[in-house]
Amino acid sequence: MTAKQTIGSVLIAGGGIGGIQAALDLANSGYKVYLVEQSPSIGGVMAQLDKTFPTNDCSMCIMSPKLVEVGRHMNIELLTLSEITGVSGEKGDFTVEVFQKARYVDMDKCIACGACTEKCPKKVEDVYNQGLVKRKAIYALYPQAVPLKYCIDADNCLKLTKGKCGICEKTCPAGAINYEDTDKTLSLTVGSIILAPGFKAYDPSGKDIYNYDGSPDVVTSLEFERLLSASGPNQGHVVRMSDHAEPKKIAWLQCIGSRDINTCDNGHCSSVCCMYAIKQAIIAKEHDPSLDCTIFYMDMRTHGKGFESCYNEAKEKHGIRFVRCRVHSVFGQPGDTPGQVLDYVDEATGSLTREIYDIVVLSVGMEISREVKDLAHTLGVELTPGGFCKTGSFNPVATTRDGVFVCGALQGPKDIPQSVIEAGSAALSAGAALASARGTLTKAVTATKETDITGERPRVGVFVCHCGINIGSVVDVPGVRDFARDLPFVEYVGDNLYSCSQDTQDAMTKVIKEQNLNRIVVAACSPRTHDPLFQETLINAGLNKYLFEMVNIRNHNSWVHKDHPAEATEKAMEMVRMAVAKVALFAPLSEAELSIDQNALVVGGGLSGMAAARALSGQGYHVSIVERETSLGGQAASLFTTSKGESIQDGLKAMVTDVEADPNIDLFLDAELSDVDGFVGNFNSTVTQGDRTTQTKHGVTIIATGASEHTPDEYLYGKDPRVVTGLELDRKFVAGDSGLRDATCAVFIQCVGSREPNRPYCSRICCTHTVVSALHLKELNPEMQIFVLYRDIRTYGEREALYQEAREKGIIFVRYDVDNKPVVENSGEHLTVTVTDHVLNKPLAIHADLLTLAAAVTPYRDEKLARFFKVPINDEGFFAEAHVKLAPSDFAVDGVFLCGLAHYPKPVDESIAQAQAAASSATRLLSGKTINTSGNVAEVNPSLCSGCGVCEAVCPYNAPSLMTEGKDTGKARINPVICKGCGACVASCRSGALQLKGFEEGQLMAMIDNI
Repeated sequence: MTAKQTIGSVLIAGGGIGGIQAALDLANSGYKVYLVEQSPSIGGVMAQLDKTFPTNDCSMCIMSPKLVEVGRHMNIELLTLSEITGVSGEKGDFTVEVFQKARYVDMDKCIACGACTEKCPKKVEDVYNQGLVKRKAIYALYPQAVPLKYCIDADNCLKLTKGKCGICEKTCPAGAINYEDTDKTLSLTVGSIILAPGFKAYDPSGKDIYNYDGSPDVVTSLEFERLLSASGPNQGHVVRMSDHAEPKKIAWLQCIGSRDINTCDNGHCSSVCCMYAIKQAIIAKEHDPSLDCTIFYMDMRTHGKGFESCYNEAKEKHGIRFVRCRVHSVFGQPGDTPGQVLDYVDEATGSLTREIYDIVVLSVGMEISREVKDLAHTLGVELTPGGFCKTGSFNPVATTRDGVFVCGALQGPKDIPQSVIEAGSAALSAGAALASARGTLTKAVTATKETDITGERPRVGVFVCHCGINIGSVVDVPGVRDFARDLPFVEYVGDNLYSCSQDTQDAMTKVIKEQNLNRIVVAACSPRTHDPLFQETLINAGLNKYLFEMVNIRNHNSWVHKDHPAEATEKAMEMVRMAVAKVALFAPLSEAELSIDQNALVVGGGLSGMAAARALSGQGYHVSIVERETSLGGQAASLFTTSKGESIQDGLKAMVTDVEADPNIDLFLDAELSDVDGFVGNFNSTVTQGDRTTQTKHGVTIIATGASEHTPDEYLYGKDPRVVTGLELDRKFVAGDSGLRDATCAVFIQCVGSREPNRPYCSRICCTHTVVSALHLKELNPEMQIFVLYRDIRTYGEREALYQEAREKGIIFVRYDVDNKPVVENSGEHLTVTVTDHVLNKPLAIHADLLTLAAAVTPYRDEKLARFFKVPINDEGFFAEAHVKLAPSDFAVDGVFLCGLAHYPKPVDESIAQAQAAASSATRLLSGKTINTSGNVAEVNPSLCSGCGVCEAVCPYNAPSLMTEGKDTGKARINPVICKGCGACVASCRSGALQLKGFEEGQLMAMIDNI
């Protein structure tokens, strides 16, 4: 019998941020990836966004490095204009049929010069800009598109539809036009499949109540996003589309196409709409502080990390008005008078109010398109009644077909960080089944030989970026470019619309080689996100990557001096001059190569910790789990069911059994880390269990230390046994407490210890947990009266169905205000809970037998652990990730990763998904087996060192130490592997013995001299 073949490749359907992240995780872990995208370029909806919440980072700025990395990656094959038509086979050996439309442009010849578009006479709706403007029949999807190759719209091209025109062929200088191009059918053999097709924004067309079809001043949220964007139809200048007048009042209407079973069939909450409306309102106010911005909402669902703070900032700092009301309809003013009329009931007064707005933004929700539902049917993947992918809480990215995984919006409505987390989880899961075939289909990178510039005169190239209008609308970019031309050692200057786009990166590589440049300055945006991208370009051009200096003329200039363009331009010139003076003194730096220990350490033995350990073990790595308690399980040991009705105790028991039986997993229970030494790839941790200590070496660490339940100090908690917390009620459910059936009235109070000044965040899980608990009480005693006292119900995603079910079963929801909390009194036989009814505006007294407090999830604020691994803790006490959007499971410190409640409150499925994502990031590192240190590290001149030890005391990474032997005994030395180049030791050195490579004294003084 022939052994089953395992194929070391994965197909990913969908090129949005989820598909991109999954592709990079897999390709960097030793698997060949086919990335199948229906449109001409990858990027998805994130590529259409102006900014991202809650930090308001430029969406394209943080995304473009990933786009370029995918485009450059030799183990990722992009199949654009493609869709899956059939799948056969089984996990480990699928055959996927892919239909690829003709592009009619030879991608190998196209140089993306745009000459074809300039001459094309045919205009059609620009889908990327949501139809707000026209594009040509031959087009690139957007300026930073990957691949940046033009495409002919076959349905609108005059040559292809009528046999006329042909201007693009005559105009193209590269001879890239091919009218004879044909559609293709490809047959691909892969081991796993990941579905990441994204979502379709709800279309309000045909719904007269919104006046969307009747007025151009009623726009969807995606249309408004394009209006805000620097690359949008108005270059970020928000105007009323009917007459291009500047608006004075803008309204956002929430839940359009979400939480609505009347005008559409979308009962789910789309999870992101409240936050993107807040973000858009803040950005609109930043464009014009005099704007009157109002958001009409039902429940403000700001349940993610940093979201509640953003909501509070919108109210308190920006003056954005929030009105709790679902506006029924929008209609225009009589005649040609501009303005949209909104009639609504003012809850505070109970009176009908009419307001007129210049622009009305419909915050449209997510839904799954008919094409994607058909794809799911083709693959044999089951969907939920709402049309999303059916998954389980303990296998959150596994579909109902073995070997097929899902991430992003198809799994359920979600924001970018959760999509990225699920992408890592899906990549880990898809690769786990193929571990035996890792590396069998991948190509090795052929390193470009580095040019030796020793003794060469500096030849500096300066590239200045417009960044659309982010920089170019304030700074005179051509002026800065021309200014740089006359600076010492500058041999080449250029300006680019988007320096981070793939075509510009390729062009820069070519220029560096042709002009024999040996040092590069890029004046653009943030080196925090783009340094690695440009350094990779230098490597491709044969230059040492440290012969590069980046000048941030966006954050430090155009954004902060937007009202002073002349001064901003002058400052940009000065910044470029300083950078040129500095880079001229640069010398090539080297990086040490280190081997990575192939073992892993997981700190925490709850659901997240066990899930991470199992995921790494499944990839073939040995894992040690350190758990402070005497048993595994963490907070899950007290939980009853998931929001999908699965028994948490059964799932936990199965997971514990698997972990305890896994030969690749060592358990340290009733233990703690007492010391940690080392660095990425070579950690050495001391585990203490009572009087016994054990040394464990590991290359990576995953922190999964969990969180705890807040102990309330209000509502008679601790003074009356009838008052319990949510976890305590779950323990009663688990124990089968018969007394619960006897209760005639139960009350739940939400936000106990959350969303208050001393703990301003939302605990995310409490609303859903309460609704699930209330429904279970109804099952135990259908006659029981149940009241939920809440501030906002935040049953996001498909959890909204539980909220609807609860109301249908007679559970009563009463809203209260934080300034007028419920009052609880012991009335003897019962508890009296008094709350002001938000409808009647009168006190409501409830006689309850059981009162459950939805207590906050509180972080452990483990500063000792943070010091061990040099990782940050945020103001709220949770560990702070490397990037809130694109690296939610990583720390800025290499080799250390994060998951579960230690990151932020989250339910079981999201905790397990993040654990697997953290394991995916760890696998990416471990599979490389080696890692390079940074070249920007401190260096000691022993002849100047006095051995005072100040550097050793101030370094947060323990990189300096005093030598104990040899001719330099007592002098300081720096471990370049640990050094992060922060410069603290250099600044503190009293004898001037320390220098930071790339920031040496002479280089810094050269910058100062050129101010």
